[in-house]
Amino acid sequence: MSTLTIAIVVVFVCGYLCIALESLTKINKAAIALLMCVFCWTLLMMGPGAYYPEVAAGGVVHHISEVIEHHLGDAAGTLFFLMGAMTIVEIVDSNGGFNFVRDALKTRSKRKLMWRMAFMTFFLSAILDNLTTSIVMIMVLRKLVQSREERLIYAALIVIAANSGGAFSPIGDVTTIMLWIKGVITTQGVLSEVFIPSLISMVVPAFILQYSLKGKFDKAQNLPKAEVSQFTQKQRNIIFWLGVGGLVFVPIFKTITHLPPFMGILLVLGVLWTVTEIFHHNTSEDDTMARRVSDLLSRIDLSTIMFFLGILMAVAVLQEIGVLTAMGEGLNEVFSGNYYLINGIIGVLSSIVDNVPLVAGCMGMYPVAAEGAMAVDGIFWQLLAYCAGVGGSMLIIGSAAGVVVMGLEKITFGWYMKKITWIAFVGYLAGILCYWVERTLFF
Repeated sequence: MSTLTIAIVVVFVCGYLCIALESLTKINKAAIALLMCVFCWTLLMMGPGAYYPEVAAGGVVHHISEVIEHHLGDAAGTLFFLMGAMTIVEIVDSNGGFNFVRDALKTRSKRKLMWRMAFMTFFLSAILDNLTTSIVMIMVLRKLVQSREERLIYAALIVIAANSGGAFSPIGDVTTIMLWIKGVITTQGVLSEVFIPSLISMVVPAFILQYSLKGKFDKAQNLPKAEVSQFTQKQRNIIFWLGVGGLVFVPIFKTITHLPPFMGILLVLGVLWTVTEIFHHNTSEDDTMARRVSDLLSRIDLSTIMFFLGILMAVAVLQEIGVLTAMGEGLNEVFSGNYYLINGIIGVLSSIVDNVPLVAGCMGMYPVAAEGAMAVDGIFWQLLAYCAGVGGSMLIIGSAAGVVVMGLEKITFGWYMKKITWIAFVGYLAGILCYWVERTLFF
């Protein structure tokens, strides 16, 4: 490993430590992520010849600029998807669209509410995706729980349940979508063999976390809330189904048009925006402008978007210099043939770095075989789908769902690591054990 590579890794690790210690340094994690991104790319630019020997000396700088633009394009697609999904959910929420979801979940028992939210998040994330589901459930959670300390526990479980639910569905997580499109897993295969391990990885943490919640909510907290919109019930229902139904339609739109997912999100946002503007023409509200999409856009947490951008672009440098690939090859050599250990470690790593390049690296390193563990729906590929998805729950910045919940509820890295990481890890191991039992006894 060259000196320059070591320097880049050191900058990345130091940046991660600063993000982890945000509660101590009092420096916003978005600022650290952006600095980490710029420093890593600057170091790469200082010795590009070591990483791109095939490019002529005079064109290396231009080549790196193209590489940055390529990774920025991938990151921008994720960020626009995130912003679009957040705006759609904000529109539905601000116009009372989630009132019936709130009423369906409402209970005075804190533990009953936790289990209801856990299961709803788990199954919704398989249909929508873990990122969108997390945003929806946090919006509903804010209507039901006023205590910040208790809300953080519910929010942490939402992250775990969303990642677990996304792991058993071909459209529930970016990594499962990648594996599904590649053809190494099938819909029937992951639904039949990964569903129960994913469920276990959610149920075990929920069982542990329920002991953090005791008693019942105050009666005042469970009184019907005043309607937040002058829209009729029919109009609110239209907004809800256009919003949530539109989010479900996004993967279908991608399959039909082969356009990136963020284009589908922008389509849904455009339709929903148009419909709400039409509805506003027929209302006599004095404060109509307060609920228009143009105003709701200002509620988007840009610091979370900047943090996500910094992290994605910093990880892209590690991908460019071959660190992630070398890591995967090293795991293969050390634990040759033990796919449970290899994927188990990949899952842990996915909580530290973005699971997308990790999975992409594995897809490039391991060829699809005609039979055995590397065959379509083989042990390796199904475990990879499970571990890369569920493993992200171990750190708050280990998944897109975690990052967005971190931004919405202002959860610190340190609090999550101290209170939740070990619980998520126990659930993660329980799911792997469950998968091993399934494969040993039934398949």
